[in-house]
Amino acid sequence: MTNSFRTEHDSMGELKVPLDALWGAQTQRALQNFPISGQPMPRAFIGALGLVKQAAARANTRLGLLETAIAKAIEAAAAEVAEGRHDAQFPIDVFQTGSGTSTNMNANEVIATLATRHLGRSTHPNDHVNMGQSSNDVIPTTIHVSAALAVRRDLVPALAHLRDALRAKEDEVGAVVKTGRTHLMDAMPVTLGQELSGWRSQIEGALERLSAVEPRLVSLAQGGTAVGTGINAHPQFGQRFCEALSELTGIAFRPARNYFEALSCQDTAVELSGQLKVLAVSLMKIANDLRWMNSGPLAGLGEIALPALQPGSSIMPGKVNPVIPEATAMVCAQVIGHDATITVAGQSGNFQLNVMLPVIAYNLLESIRLLANVSRLLADRAISGFKVNRARLAETLDRNPILVTALNPVIGYEKGAAIAKKAYAEGRPIREMAEKMTDLSPEDLARLLDPAELAKGGIKGGTSGGG
Repeated sequence: MTNSFRTEHDSMGELKVPLDALWGAQTQRALQNFPISGQPMPRAFIGALGLVKQAAARANTRLGLLETAIAKAIEAAAAEVAEGRHDAQFPIDVFQTGSGTSTNMNANEVIATLATRHLGRSTHPNDHVNMGQSSNDVIPTTIHVSAALAVRRDLVPALAHLRDALRAKEDEVGAVVKTGRTHLMDAMPVTLGQELSGWRSQIEGALERLSAVEPRLVSLAQGGTAVGTGINAHPQFGQRFCEALSELTGIAFRPARNYFEALSCQDTAVELSGQLKVLAVSLMKIANDLRWMNSGPLAGLGEIALPALQPGSSIMPGKVNPVIPEATAMVCAQVIGHDATITVAGQSGNFQLNVMLPVIAYNLLESIRLLANVSRLLADRAISGFKVNRARLAETLDRNPILVTALNPVIGYEKGAAIAKKAYAEGRPIREMAEKMTDLSPEDLARLLDPAELAKGGIKGGTSGGG
């Protein structure tokens, strides 16, 4: 067994590290200290951390602080980390030191080992890879960078895809008229196009909110080092770092306007999480509407039929459940829970540093990932494929007693209520009952109670007769 380990040391002394591990002593100590969840930092975070280290090496070279050969070796190694080629070398638990120092040193050690191999001579994790940096600005920076990349590359395209699917469905079934519902009770008619447009507008609002957060998300803590003063970093490091990172990502990052704010709090992460929570609330509303509309097929609303994706019961043959809306609702509940965690964590900025950074990063990125994935599923396996039960919609619409609302300007509210009650009690169409209880002609009633016209809104009065 002794041949499977090597001896490493740090400022606290020596300890054994697995022979094939790229990390060093500080990572090993963290592994021993935090055997809590078995959940490492997300791939998106480690990838962004690789980009941060790559940009830092480039900036230090341009400032004349880091030897070109060492910088190139660090950049090459950090690029491999960013690409995900060494994810197994980042095993430290999410629940670790609140500054994320363990993960920062994990990256420094892995990149230093790789750079040493590239270069053929020693590269130091602190003196070279971490030059001009502190965990206290690296981890907040990486939170912003990873979230900005995930939102741009994953969530925004997924939401645009869902928006487009909703618009396409509007075009396909938009003219179909159905019974509207308020309080889950029958209300005035709407078209499916109007109903779908409400969902689509929710998604468009989510895209607008995400865009509104971005100016603060691209503002980075890098350059503040330990407490916000920039100690041990070149005065121009923050600016040069952002220039290098912008080259690597295509996103226009910039230094934070105030490093003390950027290190001590995570208000932007809380803000972004809040917008993700709004999106989760929107998606849950859409998912639940779909479940209600799909309910039945006999004893429920039965307005639509969602695509049949899998058997719905281990005991009831032929049962098919709305599995995608259900999965969507569960994702939304999870994201709302993540937001609660991030809210509490955001309050944990004590003086010059927030000390719940890793759990903020984990929950924020997990929310983005889940929402992006489920938005595409909702678009492709629920919205795009559902079929409309036109006969069912027409039947319930014809018997909807609330249609009498359109007669209010002509016969008055009290008379309308009497007609509605009698029509409902006898199970007869509202038009038939109105013909018996008013002196309105069949032609007037056909015009006044036309569901398609009622869905357009406005007052349809101006006829002769009363009631």
